Amino acid sequence: MRLIFFGSGAFGLPTLAHLARSHTIAAVVTQPDKPAGRGGRLTPTPIAAWAAEHLPGIPILKPPKVNAPEVVDEIHRLASTPSPLPISDIRPPTFVVIAFGQKLSARLLAGVFAINLHSSLLPRWRGAAPINAAILGGDTHTGNSIITLADRMDAGLVLAQTDPPMPIDPLVTAGELHDRLAAEGPALVDRVLAQHLEDTLSPRVQDESLVTIATKLSKSDGQLDFHQPADFLRRQVHALTPWPGASTSLDPRDAAAPLTLKLLRVRVGPPHAKREGTPFDPGAIIDPARGVVSCGNNTTLEIIELQPAGKRPMDWPSFARGRTIPPGSRLISPDA
Repeated sequence: MRLIFFGSGAFGLPTLAHLARSHTIAAVVTQPDKPAGRGGRLTPTPIAAWAAEHLPGIPILKPPKVNAPEVVDEIHRLASTPSPLPISDIRPPTFVVIAFGQKLSARLLAGVFAINLHSSLLPRWRGAAPINAAILGGDTHTGNSIITLADRMDAGLVLAQTDPPMPIDPLVTAGELHDRLAAEGPALVDRVLAQHLEDTLSPRVQDESLVTIATKLSKSDGQLDFHQPADFLRRQVHALTPWPGASTSLDPRDAAAPLTLKLLRVRVGPPHAKREGTPFDPGAIIDPARGVVSCGNNTTLEIIELQPAGKRPMDWPSFARGRTIPPGSRLISPDA
């Protein structure tokens, strides 16, 4: 099958690599290079970088506005260019869209079969950050959906979904779940493309009463408030790892300045009896050896893995070794 791939984020890499082995990639369309790092060096998207290395000679378009008339004309030209395949393999092109970052216009989509791989079980978690939202929302299962492109965000017809749904382990981070869902993408896309060729697709309308929205994340979402219950904090830490990260500061109650920490993996600890005194105030480290922190509603959180500012990730025993953490030390908001 002849297709054009639209994508920018790393989520689409496994599917693009698979499609490049089994189909004809007419072009790759991605976002423009953006400044990155301290030097602000222009850096290609993960999709552009992979395509440049593995698909020599394939056009890689990086339009700031994909729906600009001249861009639409160029994409249509590439889509209709005859390929060196047998005539039986030359068909109207397919657009495969995965984490592209721009909405495709009706003019651009005219005359093609266009599908979008989305990392949630739609209609749950339409929007920019569905993987993070599933963890933060306390979902026990998730998966991918393949939909047609629609005028409203992620509102297209459902063509296929992960079946059975993928369990969300209480200790999994958004980064890990991202990679698992990305790895499952190629098989689901293959199924839809095969059914399209066989004319056996069964599109399903999404139930609008079940729609939830996954809003875009910002760094401020990562500020931890230990007045919240431990399970809320567990979900917040794992939903925001690796980005934007869940941050706190260790206030040792001595002359040393607070130390900024990024919590990477945690678990809910046993509840504790409410007592008077600082050690059991929210954010108090009540077991320095195990990294157990007092949280809201008399709950506790055990820190499994963390990253001090300027250091590598480490488990709590490695962090606590050789460091004095006196009783009453607290974890506080970075802005406190």
